[in-house]
Amino acid sequence: MPRSSIYVGDIAHQSPIPNASRIGNIIVSGLIRGAGPATPKLADTLEQQCAFMFLHMRQTVETGGGTVEDIIKVTVWMKELARQPVNDEWVKMFPDPAARPARQIMEVPMEPGVLIQCDFMAVIQV
Repeated sequence: MPRSSIYVGDIAHQSPIPNASRIGNIIVSGLIRGAGPATPKLADTLEQQCAFMFLHMRQTVETGGGTVEDIIKVTVWMKELARQPVNDEWVKMFPDPAARPARQIMEVPMEPGVLIQCDFMAVIQV
């Protein structure tokens, strides 16, 4: 099966890489950060960056032909471990506790201004 690149206009990377890639029914994203819609500027607060990150995760999987229900794993990196803002957005996007994807959160050094970022894997329902 050929690989296809997924580009999301408002959050396109500055590097020559797509936002995600798809082979068959599998989508794997690159890093997704908390920039505002249609701007490369990162939001000021962790809560805002988290909300935008989840919005961009949705946009990416949908641009690739899936839905948030197809997301099977999310990895989150944070400058400072603070799960509550992630959990708040998590239950909004994945309200059914019996059908949530796996998740891992890690605290790591970040580039200036970046408070949170993630990537995901999705398996598209056929």
